[in-house]
Amino acid sequence: MKKYKYTAMNLERKKFTGIFLADNEEQLAARLAEQKLFLLNAREMHATTAHSLLSISGKVTTMELATFCRQFSIMVTTGIPIIRSLDMLRNQSYSSLLKKTLDFVYEDVQSGALLSDAMAKHKRIFPRFFRSMVFIGEASGSLDKILVTLADYLESDARIKKKVKGAMMYPMFLIFLTVGILVLMMAFIIPTFMDALGSLDVEMPALTLFLNDVSVWFTQNWTKLLIGIVVVVVVLFVFFHTKKGRYVWHAFLYNAPLLKRINSSLITARFARSFGLLIESGSDVVEALETVQVVLDNLYVEKKLQASIAEVRKGTSLAVALANHKVFPALIIQMIAVGEQTGNLAETLTRSCPFFDNEAEATVTRVTGMFQPIILAILGVTVGILFYAIYSPLLQIMNTLGTAA
Repeated sequence: MKKYKYTAMNLERKKFTGIFLADNEEQLAARLAEQKLFLLNAREMHATTAHSLLSISGKVTTMELATFCRQFSIMVTTGIPIIRSLDMLRNQSYSSLLKKTLDFVYEDVQSGALLSDAMAKHKRIFPRFFRSMVFIGEASGSLDKILVTLADYLESDARIKKKVKGAMMYPMFLIFLTVGILVLMMAFIIPTFMDALGSLDVEMPALTLFLNDVSVWFTQNWTKLLIGIVVVVVVLFVFFHTKKGRYVWHAFLYNAPLLKRINSSLITARFARSFGLLIESGSDVVEALETVQVVLDNLYVEKKLQASIAEVRKGTSLAVALANHKVFPALIIQMIAVGEQTGNLAETLTRSCPFFDNEAEATVTRVTGMFQPIILAILGVTVGILFYAIYSPLLQIMNTLGTAA
């Protein structure tokens, strides 16, 4: 369909302007005639959404999208029409990107498009899972309930992500501190110390000589080392932005010691909530599984889930298919099995969501708590070795002077 901006007149000769979707001007005139409006002129509006949005900087955060859902659901629940709700929401204090997007969505819905179709034009703002839930809400007449559950889901997901980032801040700080100490010692302290002792007839310990050799190499080749690091980072950055590279990275994150527990818990919590919402909203199992893949945000798990979907299509139960490919931990598979046997799969998953959310947060706390002493131990050993290498010659000089005295 094409989008037309039209001018029409009613029986009282009052003029109206608006936007409407139609295949051609004849169909536009016929649609307006049904509303007792007579078309005066119309012009086709060309798509400018992509260009307009590209000029706007910023990012729509998960919490901002959750706030939008929460406010939208309140308006729809109180009986305010969708078009009127969108008109009110686009004037709220959202980011420029979301406000501009809502302007386009409002125009499309006003011209006759479904809300889910209007949102589908802005995939960067509204993820596939989000759009699927909105479509189900429109089809089932329960958009207000869907928006509430979407808001709950987005808020929970954003809270867990924030907790992960916050928990990783201190370990990352310790890692950068360790690297900074090493660079400082190699570039400045060890060369200065060795120059001061060069004129003294002192036998240097093997560790001190080794660190001196490393320091000399570092000061002579630091530019090459820096260039090498930059090249490696750029190559890895480009590689990990390819589909194969992202699969390798996601597989590493999901299987690496310690990190596996965090990612497995996060993905399981996300799957339980999103899959339960889809089943509860009326989606069949296969359709829900295909939709929920994009929420997992892990290509390695997605590939395993796709293999499970193929088995479900052949008649295998969901619990058995997931167990065969070891997609999720045993606990959630057991709960899915119970849900299938009792015919209450949606209810079982929905009630289990708080447990898996709490488990994910607890796992993040436990694992990051294990990281900190390990990194502190590495930092302590590194600093201890460096200071021993530096001060052992001084101790040797002091012992020599004491013996001579």
